Amino acid sequence: MAAARAWEAADGVPPDVARALGGEVSLLLAIPEHRVEMPKRGRPSQCDIFALVRIGDETCAVAVEAKVSEPFGPTVGEWMVGAGQNKKGRMDCICELLGRRAPAETLRYQLFHRTAAAVVEARRFKTDRAAMVVQSFSPEHRSFKDFVDFAALFGLEAKRDQPLSCRRDCR
Repeated sequence: MAAARAWEAADGVPPDVARALGGEVSLLLAIPEHRVEMPKRGRPSQCDIFALVRIGDETCAVAVEAKVSEPFGPTVGEWMVGAGQNKKGRMDCICELLGRRAPAETLRYQLFHRTAAAVVEARRFKTDRAAMVVQSFSPEHRSFKDFVDFAALFGLEAKRDQPLSCRRDCR
């Protein structure tokens, strides 16, 4: 709800999200609670906000995960307990989308899932870029360490209020 309010109040892209996207950003479309069909059977990924934006002369598919005080859900290891072939296949597809061989079991599954959702929608809408943004409303920066650990998987050093960029061909 905090994300929906922030996006409505901004009448476009909220300033903190625009900074994270690293440029002059104009909103084309924003959908709250957007469901993204993921590879293999299972529930869709549900983005708190999904947006199509223009950044300069490029179009970007943005999956927003908003957090106040709740965690990013189970770790990959916890999510994979008792996993059947479909769950293993889904994780393999997510890793392939993100250019990873295998996830670290201690990282939060939701971060993988939401980032993959951005890539899936970038392909669907044929955008130039994909982005996953964590829009935090937590004054204590809860769960930030989980994001730091996730970013490190891509060789990135996460710092609060600093955008990160990881280039990979999403087509």
